[in-house]
Amino acid sequence: MQYIYLHGFASSPCSAKAVYLHDCFTQVHIKLKIPDLNAGDFTNLSISRQLSQISLEFPDPSTSVTLIGSSLGGLTAAHLGQQHQQVKCLVLLAPAFGFLYHWLPKLGDEALQQWQQEKYLMVHHYGEKRSLPLSYNFVSDAYQYKEEVLQRPTPTLILHGKHDEVIPIQASRHFALQRPWVKLLELDSDHSLSNVMPEIWQAIQQFCLLTAHN
Repeated sequence: MQYIYLHGFASSPCSAKAVYLHDCFTQVHIKLKIPDLNAGDFTNLSISRQLSQISLEFPDPSTSVTLIGSSLGGLTAAHLGQQHQQVKCLVLLAPAFGFLYHWLPKLGDEALQQWQQEKYLMVHHYGEKRSLPLSYNFVSDAYQYKEEVLQRPTPTLILHGKHDEVIPIQASRHFALQRPWVKLLELDSDHSLSNVMPEIWQAIQQFCLLTAHN
C-alpha cells in the first residue's frame, strides 16, 4: 500500500497538517508521500493538472493506494478515487465539495468580473507567504468536476469541522448521506482542523488499519 497526502489550495507540502501527518506516519515506519501540487507554477493551477500530476505519482498497478487529501486536495483525492481502481481507501479532511459555490460569492461580482476580464487574480499563498497571481482558467476548469459523478464505492472517511468557515460541514453531510460507503466524523473545529490533529491521526489509524511497519 502506498500513502499519498494532497495538500490544500494555496498551501504546500510544508503546511502544518502535512508535516504533522508525515511525522505520525514516520513514527509507525510508513512512508507518506507529499507531492507539491503547486508544481512550481501556482498561477496555472487547476484540478485537471492536479489529477494528472498525482496519477503519475502512483506506483505500479499491483500496489494499492490510499489518498489523504485536505480541502481542495480532498476534492482532488475523491476524483482520483473515482477514476482509478488502484485507489482502495480515501481520507478527506474538510474536502472542498462545492467550493466554487462557497468561494466565488465571497469574492463579490465586481472582483469576479475583473478576474474574468484581466485573466488573473492575486491570491494569498500560505505556503509562499505572499500573494501570487492565479489564472481564471482555475475556475473554468473546476466547473467540470461535479460531485454527482463520485459514485465508486471506495471506503471513505471524511473528517470535517462543525465550525468550518470555508466549506460548510453541510457539504460533507450531504455527500455522505447519499453514499453508504462514506463515514463522516464531525469535529469541534474550523476549516484548519488544527486543534484536533491528534483525533484525526487516531481516526486515520483506525480507519486505515495502520500498524507499525518494521
